[in-house]
Amino acid sequence: MNATYKVVVAGCGGMSNIWIDTAIEREDTEIVALVDIKLEFAEKMREKKGLDCRTFTDLAEAIEATGANLVFDVTIPASHHKIASTAMQLGCNIFGEKPLAETAEECKDLIRIAEETGKSHAVMQNRRFDPRIRSLRHLIESGTIGKPGFVNADFFLGPHFGGFRDTMASPLLLDMAIHTFDQARLILGADPVSVYCHEFNPPGSWYEGAAAAVCIFEMSDGSVFNYRGSWCAEGAHTSWEADWRITGEKGTAIWNGHDAPYAEVVAPEEQEGKFIKSFVRVEADPAVYSERTGHPGCLDEMFLSLRENRRAETDSRDNQYSMAMVNAALESARTGRKVAIADFIQK
Repeated sequence: MNATYKVVVAGCGGMSNIWIDTAIEREDTEIVALVDIKLEFAEKMREKKGLDCRTFTDLAEAIEATGANLVFDVTIPASHHKIASTAMQLGCNIFGEKPLAETAEECKDLIRIAEETGKSHAVMQNRRFDPRIRSLRHLIESGTIGKPGFVNADFFLGPHFGGFRDTMASPLLLDMAIHTFDQARLILGADPVSVYCHEFNPPGSWYEGAAAAVCIFEMSDGSVFNYRGSWCAEGAHTSWEADWRITGEKGTAIWNGHDAPYAEVVAPEEQEGKFIKSFVRVEADPAVYSERTGHPGCLDEMFLSLRENRRAETDSRDNQYSMAMVNAALESARTGRKVAIADFIQK
């Protein structure tokens, strides 16, 4: 096969399935190696997917032995810096699972390496690639509710993963909140300025670390984004996309993460002297976004960015703002004070 993209997949756990499946269906892409610290995991994945490729326990060895030019990083967060830096320094572009890296220093270093090597480094933010959130964004962009002032997202779920998340110090903020933070940036078209965060571990939690948090972000458009989340909430779950309420000058946009978003805005009629004004419902445009969703949609955009020689929508230099929200929130929780986001951004 004379493929444009010769891919090494680093990390052969459950999450790698959708990455591998998306690569297999592409005519311009060939998986040339699977890498895992446990060789038997790579071998089992090769057999499961019917691949004709080599298996390794070392990424550098895999790249050098196969002539790969693209790496999929589907490893745990603690490995992202090593995988991405190795890939770029050996001449490969890299598409990685979130988060960008585990610490602010590692995030900054990866962006520095991307700049120095000229390699593409894009981060998986699959929740951006959903027609409903694109429709919600369009409601805001089109001025339906006027200038947004207060954005609220509730995220309450109780997944019993087992494994590394159960022992993380901050499983919600470090492993999951990046999705909702990135969604807020997409919806508003704004970046974070500061954050105050209180992180804690509620009664009944099966996590060793803090599985719940409340965050207040000031955003660059002047709005305030309030995040309330728990990863050990039993019952009355929100969706994985969170439950959103965005209030603006003229009304409020709502998205529960399951159904289509909508807005209620002040009715265009004489309402002088009314204690509570009348409102009209505005349905979101379902045709705003129709490309593939989730991981495949995000990977499509990553591959397209390579073909068009441009930065991906989720390029690390943009995604660092979402990750800075995570790291700044962690710092705020640690110190008990409001933290400036600029300190966590690579200029």
